[in-house]
Amino acid sequence: MKAIVVTDPGAGTAGMTLVERPQPPAAINDVLVEVHASGWVSTELAWSSTWTDRAGRDRTPSIPGHEVAGTVTALGYGTAGLSVGQRVFGLADWHRDGTLAQYAAVEARNLARLPDDVDFTVGASLPISGLTAWQGLFIHGRVRSGQRVLAHGAVGAVGAMVTQLASEAGAYVIGTGRSADREKALDLGAHEFLDLQNDTLADVGEVDMVFDVIGGDIQKRSSALIKAGGTLVSVVGPVEASPANGRAVDFVVEADRDQLDEIVQRIRDGRLRSNIGTITSLDDAVATFNSSERLKGKTIIQVRP
Repeated sequence: MKAIVVTDPGAGTAGMTLVERPQPPAAINDVLVEVHASGWVSTELAWSSTWTDRAGRDRTPSIPGHEVAGTVTALGYGTAGLSVGQRVFGLADWHRDGTLAQYAAVEARNLARLPDDVDFTVGASLPISGLTAWQGLFIHGRVRSGQRVLAHGAVGAVGAMVTQLASEAGAYVIGTGRSADREKALDLGAHEFLDLQNDTLADVGEVDMVFDVIGGDIQKRSSALIKAGGTLVSVVGPVEASPANGRAVDFVVEADRDQLDEIVQRIRDGRLRSNIGTITSLDDAVATFNSSERLKGKTIIQVRP
C-alpha cells in the first residue's frame, strides 16, 4: 500500500516521504480500514507518540495521521460491533501507525458508523476537532446555558466546533481571531467577536469559561477574566496561569463512539458544520504540507477520490 512515513523528528514536514509499505494486519479487537479520507493536524510531528511507542522506544519509520473515514475490510479476532463493508470514522491510537495511508488498523472501539449521507471528507474532519470541542465543553468545562464562554481561535478547526456547540448549548459565545475571521465567527454562532490583533482582551469582561487553543500570553490574560467558580480549558499543554478563583483543566482528547455519534448526528441535521479548508490527495499531501501558503481550516487528505 502507499503510505506517508516520517523518520526524522527534526525535519518537520520536509522529512515526510510517500513510500510503499506492507498492509497492516487486523490484530485482536482491531478492524482494518480501507482509508478514503484522513485528517491532518500540523502539530502532530511535535508529539512524542509520533516517534515512540508507549515504552518510549523508537518506532520510526512511522505513519502519522489519526483521523480516519473509510470502510471496514477485515476484522481481527474477537472484534465485535462492526462488520466488513461498513462505513466508519474515528480516531486512531496515538502510538500506532496512523491514517496517512491506503489502509489503517484501528481498534474497533475507537470507530463509529458513518451514515451514508455524510461524505468521507466530512467524516475525516470530525474526530479530533469534534471530540476535542465536545470533551472540553461538556466533560471538562461543564458548560451550561446562560454562561459566557470565551472561545479562542473561533474559526479554526477546533474553535469552529467549540463556537457552534457552545452556542447550541445556550452559552453566550465570544469568539476570537483575526479581523478577517469576524463574519465567519458570527455566522458560526458567536455572539461577539474580538480581534486579538487590534482589540483589548480585557474589554471582554468576566467569563465563566475560556476555551484556549493558543496558550502563552493570551492564556495568561484570559485566565484573569474567569469569574469565581469558572474554568479555563486548555488543549495546548499544562496551564501556566490558573484562574485565581476558578479551576484549570488541560486534557488530551480521547476516542469515544457515543460522542462521535452525537457529533455526526448534528452534522446530518444541520446543527453543526465542519470547517474543512484544504483538501489534497495522498500523492500530493507532502507538497501541500510543505507549501508556503497558510493552510486554513481542517486539512483533509483524500486517499480515495
